[in-house]
Amino acid sequence: MRWMRSVPAAQSADAAYYQYGELHQLRGERDEAERAYGEAGRLGHTAQPGIALSLLAAGAGEAAERAIRTALDSAGDRASRCRILPAYVEVMLAADKVEEARTAAEELAAAAEALNSPLLDAVSGQARGAVLLASGEARGAQAVLGHAVATFLDLDAPYDAARTRLLIGLSCRETGDEITARLEIEAATSVFRELGAVPDLIRAEELALRATPRTAGLLTAREMEVLRHVAVGKSNRAVADDLFLSEKTVARHLGNIFTKLAVSSRAAATAYAHKHGLV
Repeated sequence: MRWMRSVPAAQSADAAYYQYGELHQLRGERDEAERAYGEAGRLGHTAQPGIALSLLAAGAGEAAERAIRTALDSAGDRASRCRILPAYVEVMLAADKVEEARTAAEELAAAAEALNSPLLDAVSGQARGAVLLASGEARGAQAVLGHAVATFLDLDAPYDAARTRLLIGLSCRETGDEITARLEIEAATSVFRELGAVPDLIRAEELALRATPRTAGLLTAREMEVLRHVAVGKSNRAVADDLFLSEKTVARHLGNIFTKLAVSSRAAATAYAHKHGLV
């Protein structure tokens, strides 16, 4: 808002509406966010990536994917693409399209290096760390994400730092370091609560309750999500809808789960999940 007051109203009205949309989005007020994004668009400001992320938060994964692809295709210059790329990575990871997310994260990293921008470098680190985590490279993710958190804190960007710390918590959980995972998740939870970031707070609190036992350490974060859904009786179709995946991808994850847990059926996997407190 300080920036908004420093420029003429005629130049900042469209951007102000977009920022109002971002604030509503952060608080989980999706209807208000979409109205603000729409007004920003009417005044000439792009409504992306806000609209795509709003669709993703509402569970409309396919619509979010189409919207963010259109936005990136329409971004002509590097600055415009850098504005879209972080959200593109997030949407592609939600769709389990890790390689597309990786390509976008690499483009973002190249831009950050060329422009010598600390903020862009931190955003790029968050994106690359998320991709590494989704690829099963949890230890590699921790170093990248740790650097991003430090930069966000130096830039007085607590929300972005908290979101990155949540990823660090997940990466620690992947490597079996539950103590550090809890510390990182609790730190992020505190920031989300202070900022009123309701959707992030809910997710962080849910993650805090999911202490992963050592016996489940072989499973990736995505496999753990699939197992938890299957263990409460959901079909592959229902799991796919909930996690914004295809049924084929869910079946592949389920096959990996069976192999890693040395079980041969959904019933056995469900029994394992209940026995080890994963549900």
